[in-house]
Amino acid sequence: MDSNTSKRRKIDHENGSPDFEVASTTASSMGASGASAFILETEELLSEVKYDYSKTNSSVQDTLRRVKDIIEASEPHEPHPIGDLSAKFEKSSRITIPYPDPAPAKDAPYKLSFETPAQINVVGSWIQKTNIKSQSDVAIDMIVVMPTSIFQEKDYLNMRYFFKRAYYLAYITSSLRQALGPTMEFTFGHLHGNLLLPILDARPKDKSTPPIRIIPCAPEDFFPAAKITAISNAIRQSKSETDEAKTPTPFYNTTLKAESQFTSYLRLLHRTSNSCAAFNDACILGRIWLQQRGFSSDLRGGGFGHFEWAALVALLLQGGGRKGEAVLSSSLHSTQLFKATLQYIVSANLQKKVLIIGKDAPDSETLRQTMPVLYDAARGINILYKMSPWSISMLTEQAKWSLSAINDSPLDQFDPLFIIKADQPLQMFDVLLSVDILTSKEGIESVDRKGFVSDFSVKLYNTLTRALGDRAQLIHIHTPESAPWPISASIPKEKRKSLLVGIVIDPLKASQGREYGPSYEQKKEAARFRDFWGKKADLWQFQDGNIVESLDWSEFSYLGSSGICEGIIRYILNFRLQLEDKNLEFYWRDIPKVMAFTPSDKLAFDSAKQAFDIVERDIRDLEDLPLHVKQMAPICSDLRRTSLNIPEFNFRQPLLHPMEIVISFEVSGKWPESLAAIQRAKIAFLLKIGSSLEALKDEIRTHLGIEDAARDDENLAFLDIVYENGASFRLQVHSDLEETLLERKTKDQTVERHVRTEAADLLSKYRRMYINLPLHNQTISTFCTRFPALSSSIRLTKHWFNSHMLSCHFREELIELFVLQAFLKPYPWQTPCSAMTGFLRTMLLLSRWDWRDEPLVIDSADSLSTSQRVEIGTRLEAWRKIDPNMNRTVLFVATSHDVSGIAYTLHGPTRVVATRMTSLARSACKAVREKSVDLNIRTLFQSSPRDYDVLLHLSPKILKSIARDDAVARRSQFKNLDAPGPMATPLALHPARMLLKRLNELYGAPLLFFHGAPDDAVIAGLWNPLLHRRTFTAHAPCSLIIVEKGEGKKGKDGKDKKGKKRKGMENAEEGETEELFEVNKNAILAEIARIGGDVIEKIEVKEDLVG
Repeated sequence: MDSNTSKRRKIDHENGSPDFEVASTTASSMGASGASAFILETEELLSEVKYDYSKTNSSVQDTLRRVKDIIEASEPHEPHPIGDLSAKFEKSSRITIPYPDPAPAKDAPYKLSFETPAQINVVGSWIQKTNIKSQSDVAIDMIVVMPTSIFQEKDYLNMRYFFKRAYYLAYITSSLRQALGPTMEFTFGHLHGNLLLPILDARPKDKSTPPIRIIPCAPEDFFPAAKITAISNAIRQSKSETDEAKTPTPFYNTTLKAESQFTSYLRLLHRTSNSCAAFNDACILGRIWLQQRGFSSDLRGGGFGHFEWAALVALLLQGGGRKGEAVLSSSLHSTQLFKATLQYIVSANLQKKVLIIGKDAPDSETLRQTMPVLYDAARGINILYKMSPWSISMLTEQAKWSLSAINDSPLDQFDPLFIIKADQPLQMFDVLLSVDILTSKEGIESVDRKGFVSDFSVKLYNTLTRALGDRAQLIHIHTPESAPWPISASIPKEKRKSLLVGIVIDPLKASQGREYGPSYEQKKEAARFRDFWGKKADLWQFQDGNIVESLDWSEFSYLGSSGICEGIIRYILNFRLQLEDKNLEFYWRDIPKVMAFTPSDKLAFDSAKQAFDIVERDIRDLEDLPLHVKQMAPICSDLRRTSLNIPEFNFRQPLLHPMEIVISFEVSGKWPESLAAIQRAKIAFLLKIGSSLEALKDEIRTHLGIEDAARDDENLAFLDIVYENGASFRLQVHSDLEETLLERKTKDQTVERHVRTEAADLLSKYRRMYINLPLHNQTISTFCTRFPALSSSIRLTKHWFNSHMLSCHFREELIELFVLQAFLKPYPWQTPCSAMTGFLRTMLLLSRWDWRDEPLVIDSADSLSTSQRVEIGTRLEAWRKIDPNMNRTVLFVATSHDVSGIAYTLHGPTRVVATRMTSLARSACKAVREKSVDLNIRTLFQSSPRDYDVLLHLSPKILKSIARDDAVARRSQFKNLDAPGPMATPLALHPARMLLKRLNELYGAPLLFFHGAPDDAVIAGLWNPLLHRRTFTAHAPCSLIIVEKGEGKKGKDGKDKKGKKRKGMENAEEGETEELFEVNKNAILAEIARIGGDVIEKIEVKEDLVG
């Protein structure tokens, strides 16, 4: 977003309103160019998602009118005792009255009656016309206002109102079923999951209209406001009311208030839609945003849905300011209203503050309660009364993450806000567990009538919040869904299955093995600490003599931060809620079976970094080098904490795959002006460094290695440096002059074209090795420090590429950039805090990336301007015009350090491989979406051999014997008998990778090979479908075999059945026949077996796999 600033105005204070920038400021800060694309996208979205009311309008009107007439024609009757009337009604109508629990006693001194409704009206989204097509619960809300004559003054007490309401609903149901039974299905449900409020769902059997929800309600302002405040008690069941009266029932009381406010809020929303042209569209955007995040007005959906959003926007358009002025302006665009509302939610701090909108409000202390409070003073109701502590935290965090997406880049605003489904537990939470709901209500169920499941959830949330403290950034609880039930059946008991708890952890704080509490001298705080933690609490004395309460969780440290959190949760839930281990199920426990992550991994990477520091110091200490060392830069994954295999080494088990580093010297005119001479000068440097190091320290051995170079003007050699402690490094020399000479040759028009092409290829290799890789190493290392979960996420993603045999087509750096992008652009969530969330976010990124038309821009330095991003897109378009079939460049990945887009993808992957990557990522995301927590994580890493035409099974024994140096192989199996011997010589290339390289060189045209990790024992292949039957040519791409003449649909005369000339025979003379050739698969496989020798154990072809 552009940083245009306007004058700010804070509106905090007496009424608890948040510090908030005026909405007009928010609008202006967007900037014209930054806002235009987002506005166009939202307008297109609105036009596509708006519900088409014209298709059902006439039939809906007729149905509503008929339902209204039937209800109004229902026969009134006089008051009768509740017990007698209930039994008689249920027997005669075969409808079970949906009394809320606990149902009234048979001898209760209440009387029930029925009279014609005072008013019947349609309310909600249907009348406001803010439904959307993707809604799963499109319905028409019809309120039936019960007359005051059937109530008494104290019906607000002890659920008397709700008993009368339930009977009124049942009586209406009887009339409707009698008249509409053949055409409609009737079921009971709960309004927004509120167990006090049963409703009738009338659903046409022919589905000609949406279902109609019949909602009985109280007359406006019927209940005495002073008797049902947030601190009042309206449930007095004991004879001695002294104790019970002290327990407030805010949820029960607010439910009563809300029963009389349907018409009032209908008028509010109607007036607002007339005064603000963009109001309805802002409400639709809010509905989409909430729906994508799993929010709804239902208690299970967080208690904040479309109505709450619309009411909040309407109230902010009328007031909410410090002096009662409007926070939002009615002249704003719908997108500006949407963004300003998000900003208000973030800055309101609703978890802790009581916010009041309107004048003449009561004292805020009389409104304070366990639920978040946003008090509408004009109507005397807390519109957030259905929200829970965890749902308001989730709402605030989601709004915060969305604002971060808006402010991050104007080009990436739309999808994270409205397109991506953000309520995926596996992609959001780092710790997921299922908690069985207790069967005992003792000490948990409250008198507030919110339901035992809700009360237990609050108890569970408070316990976990206090126990985890700063270890958890966010805790969210998913409660069971309430289902409708037949009108002839009783209300089903609450499902006491289990609760799903999701936790977003702070990886740094969650990994702490010891936790410190209050000082021992703070007697009250220390006593509370010991009371909460029980026997786990102990005393800890620091060196300065200070004694504090503490907790020791170091026994779980080997399991990492998630394991420590699991240990804490298991202990505290057992101690505080008597939940045993069998009542808790932690998900993702199969991750160690996929790939183990332990705290020792960090120590191994630290050791590798320390070893690099030692070799750098040793080389810099050499005084006999002709040039001074300017820089030594690591260029391998071991030294940026992202290697799949941990770099563990010691004097008995050295690193066989050395860590690669590049050395640069000071600028000098001594370098020769020839590329070939420069390569030989590099060899001289390497030899000198090697001899000097061996002379400097006895524990160092060096080996000069020769590259498999095809020309003398490319890099020819490297130096392997092996320490006695097992650390090994591969050193290459960087010369600045080499780049200058290569650039000069690529631009030299006097030389032949193929020479310039070869020079350009060498230049790309040079820049990758000596410019891009050092910068990449530095970038990834920095972000692995900033994001603790990045390293493990990259390693897990690499394992996924290996499991599906794709990694041989993708450079390691490219995979690391994929994961880094998921961390830099995590929207619509926060930055991943665990390996699994980082991996699944990467899968989502790859599944959504349309690499055919979109570049992937990783702005790690946050330095790319909008114009540079546009240039990158233009460069991709140019590539696609030059190479529409994507034979040369498929993926276009630009970074802050390389905007060319092809530095990491110039030589792969191919279009087939990229398509397979996308397909596998989409399958993984589909499994995550459909199976959720029931997903077996290991299935994401399983690949079917049936996808390939050929499988080359390699001998693990032979691979190991080749990989191990003879000096190592001769050692005794008994460690004490080992004699000092020569150090193992590092491998130039892993034998499996060497074989793969050779096969690609020889048979890359007919076969596309796939291979995973270097030590994987299977190489797969697909035959090239483009190599179809053809006539013989001198430049055949591979070995061909003659196809029998006349076979198939082709005739001997060179024509097909339609009389047309066959492909390749257009110039054949009449009567002349030509032979057709196809790929000689058997000969190629036989040659592969010969080349592989003992390394290849067996070759399977597709027929064998299918059979």
